[in-house]
Amino acid sequence: MQTEGSEAETPSRWNVLVVEDDRNARAFFEASVRRSPQLRWLDGLGTVREALAWLADADEIPDVLLADLGLPDGSGLDVIRAAVARFPECEPLVISVFGDEDNVLASIEAGAVGYIHKDAAPEDIAHTILEMKAGASPISPMIARRVLAKYRSLRLERGPAPAAAPEAPSLLSVREQEVLALIARGFSYAEIARLKTLSVHTVQTHIKNLYGKLAVHSKNEAVFEATRLGLLP
Repeated sequence: MQTEGSEAETPSRWNVLVVEDDRNARAFFEASVRRSPQLRWLDGLGTVREALAWLADADEIPDVLLADLGLPDGSGLDVIRAAVARFPECEPLVISVFGDEDNVLASIEAGAVGYIHKDAAPEDIAHTILEMKAGASPISPMIARRVLAKYRSLRLERGPAPAAAPEAPSLLSVREQEVLALIARGFSYAEIARLKTLSVHTVQTHIKNLYGKLAVHSKNEAVFEATRLGLLP
C-alpha cells in the first residue's frame, strides 16, 4: 500500500516520447501507447533535428524515450544523450534495425536502459515500456548474446581486472553505495525512494553524484564500473 508521499512522487501516467522516422512504425507505437491507461503520448518525431529542438524547448519531462538509431539526418545516439543530459530521470529504450555490438554498446554508454531489435519488436510496446519503468532492462535475445560475446572478448583483451585500489571503497558515500546496490538489483527510482524513505529527487541527486564519481552516464555503466572497482560484488 502506498503512502501519501509515494503517491505524490509516482506519476499517474508515464510520459512517452518517440523518435522514429518510419511513419508506420511511429503510428504503431503511438497506438500502443495510447491504449495504455498508464502511459501518456507526448509526441512522435522523425529526425534528430526535430528531436533536439523538442527537448530544448520541452516543459514536460519525457519519462520514456523510444528511439531509433538510423535517422535521416544523424544518429539517435545524439537524441539519447541530449534527453538524458536534460532529463536524468528519462529512460531511453532503443528499437532499431542495427544489431551490431558497437551500436548496442554505444547506446548503453549514451544512457539507454534497453535495446530491442526491430525484428523482435513486441506487438504491445506499452507492456515493454511498463516493465522497463518497473525496473527491467528489455533486450532482445540476439542482442544480449552479441553484447555478452563482445564483453567476453574485451575481458580477454584487457586481461584480469585490476584489484581495487585501497581507497576505492571510500569513493562513494554510504548513501550513494546503498543507492548503487539497489540500482544493480534493478529497482526503479521510485522504489529506491520508498525503500530508503527519500524523495525521488534526492535519489536522482545521489545517482547524479555517483555517475560523476564513476565517470559514467547510465545505470548499466555505473554497475559495470562499480563492479570493476570492487564497489559491488
